[in-house]
Amino acid sequence: MASKKPVKQPTVTPALVEAHGLKPDEYERIRALISRTPSFTELGIFSAMWNEHCSYKSSKVHLRTLPTCERCPPRRPG
Repeated sequence: MASKKPVKQPTVTPALVEAHGLKPDEYERIRALISRTPSFTELGIFSAMWNEHCSYKSSKVHLRTLPTCERCPPRRPG
């Protein structure tokens, strides 16, 4: 059986960060969270998690407008 060579991942550059849809301040936040420069794969994971269309990042502004007191229990679907 032939041995497999490891795949070399691209170097994370500002252009690659931008191509993943992340702003420079978001990239710096990622670096602070993991205490190092993310790998290409990690950058992709953060990009997917923080995607504007499906993330808490874009919805938290709207979520803050919802009631949070105990007298306002969540409603059931339907």
